Amino acid sequence: MLLATDLDGTFLGGTSENRLRLYQIIAAHPEIELAFVTGRGLESVLPLLADPTIPEPDYIICDVGCTVVDGSTQQPIQPLQSDIDKLWPGEHVVEAALDGINGLQRQDVPQERRCSYFCEPEAVDAVRAPLAKAVAALDCDLLYSASWYLDIFAKGVNKGSTLTALVAHLNIPHEEVLVAGIL
Repeated sequence: MLLATDLDGTFLGGTSENRLRLYQIIAAHPEIELAFVTGRGLESVLPLLADPTIPEPDYIICDVGCTVVDGSTQQPIQPLQSDIDKLWPGEHVVEAALDGINGLQRQDVPQERRCSYFCEPEAVDAVRAPLAKAVAALDCDLLYSASWYLDIFAKGVNKGSTLTALVAHLNIPHEEVLVAGIL
């Protein structure tokens, strides 16, 4: 069985007692494979691996689905990662395309195969049309979440699509996959 779980508000959410109980259940059942699936960048997931109470994931899908690595080695899972890489136009290309759009502030967090910005709710209406045009010209997708975070990434790549590709790559039957809090 594969347990694929978002981190913030899901696997890391709830009371400390309930989290510890869940983590102990997973640790006691080695037949449960664990995948962290998060919008976070890999660099912000790595500190969690040092926490002895959190079970080590077998797989990590991060950067809103743009990065997929082995949980033990943090090495890319191929050919999945190279397939994603081929779709990404590149950080500098995206930055240049969005350069004249006011109301966006680049997030100062590690980002792989995506560009992340802050966009205040008041600015959304003003940037919607030029942003949509620029993102379409780049053949990318955008995600605006929590009335603040804006991510631009390769078209068709997201947490769900990358998890689906990983499940297929691992030949895990869909009925043996439990998904929590990803979409």
